Amino acid sequence: MLDITGLLDAAITHASSSGHFETVNGHEPLNTPMSGGLDCAVWVDRVTPVRSSGLNSVSVLVVLNVRLFSSSKSEPRDAIDPELVAAVDTLCAAYCGDFTLGGLVRQVDILGQHGVPLGVRAGYVQQSGDVSRVLTVELPLIVNDLWEETP
Repeated sequence: MLDITGLLDAAITHASSSGHFETVNGHEPLNTPMSGGLDCAVWVDRVTPVRSSGLNSVSVLVVLNVRLFSSSKSEPRDAIDPELVAAVDTLCAAYCGDFTLGGLVRQVDILGQHGVPLGVRAGYVQQSGDVSRVLTVELPLIVNDLWEETP
């Protein structure tokens, strides 16, 4: 059985303990976070089998999105990206340093052995009439022997 709550909690704990965020949510927000500082949200992007599965069991790739938000109106504007990148750097270092998320997964698939490397994309999100600058971490996790194959 997939311990999705454990995986989400591990990612949320890394974000919460980083000291960079005003709020950390375990869901994709429907409205723009309005803390005035950096905010973070963690949610499931996809779950798919991987080719390194065993003869009678299926291992899976679970990709979590970890999105960092900052108001695009923050001042000074030149500080928005450096602040977001400093926070994402802390998170990526934590994911590499806690390679198995405390034993919950085989590995954080840092280099994309199963198609999705640990990566970060920048962009903007418009919600609730406000625009946020965002960095979204794709956090690929490999979970061993999740589903049993039976004839």
